[in-house]
Amino acid sequence: MRIAALDIGGTSIKSGVWNGKEILEWRETDTNAREGGKRLMEKAVEILKSYGSFDAVGISTAGQVDTVKKSIYYANDNIPGYTGMEVGKIMEEAFGVPAAVENDVNAAAMGEGYLGAAVGMKDFLCLTYGTGVGGAVVIDGRIYEGSSYSAGSFGGIVTHPEALTQSEEFSGCYEKYASATGLVRLAMAADKELTNGRAVFSAMDRPEIRAVIDQWIGEIVLGLISLVHVFNPSCIILGGGVMSQEYVLVQVKERLIPLVSPGFRNVAILPAKLGNKAGFLGAAYQASKLIKASAP
Repeated sequence: MRIAALDIGGTSIKSGVWNGKEILEWRETDTNAREGGKRLMEKAVEILKSYGSFDAVGISTAGQVDTVKKSIYYANDNIPGYTGMEVGKIMEEAFGVPAAVENDVNAAAMGEGYLGAAVGMKDFLCLTYGTGVGGAVVIDGRIYEGSSYSAGSFGGIVTHPEALTQSEEFSGCYEKYASATGLVRLAMAADKELTNGRAVFSAMDRPEIRAVIDQWIGEIVLGLISLVHVFNPSCIILGGGVMSQEYVLVQVKERLIPLVSPGFRNVAILPAKLGNKAGFLGAAYQASKLIKASAP
């Protein structure tokens, strides 16, 4: 089995071939998202052609994905003209093999479920903390998509109702405060040189920066309290570069559990294992199911 897969993000396209056991010929290519959706699809086809023959295509991509039509239900202006793009049709016509198309966070959740932190778990939540806060809901081993393919948009949880305003998307919401972007915004108020998460954590020995990080962790916990009570999950997977910091995960666990009802405290809080390959592997796994479904 050879599955060619792409993980299309706003900055880079990760690509390779998965043979069911390992990733071969791993590459990263600039997305150049501002060139628009049509050019992005041309580039995707060019990348996949470089891998020779394969049995299926797996695509993990930014945007809301209609997994039945294998098209982009909605994408913001980060990739102009991407909304409505028939990604699956383009790939299937170009290569004559079945294609699976999935939202990037949902694909990452499937990757973690099949090969990563949630192996053996049928029901779990997955959150990623980066520029925003992405999420996925896995029930009985399958992604719960919602009515417009957007279930799991946990960044929209209202954690600061006093800051809600119609003129600003995600105002007062979890994404604005608990994302890595939110952390950097807090840190820059204390030190304008701390312009990214890596810089913030490198300065953690300074009491005022430790206080900023602790405040931000409190914002993470606020949203998780609601998710634990709404979904009663056995497990929540936390991903994103900032979650590689051991201090963050330890503090989240210590502060979250006492704040949830005793009947919900069996939830495991685990770090994602697959890093930046989770979306790729999830897309490849979804494509592998198409191969199995078509087998005689």
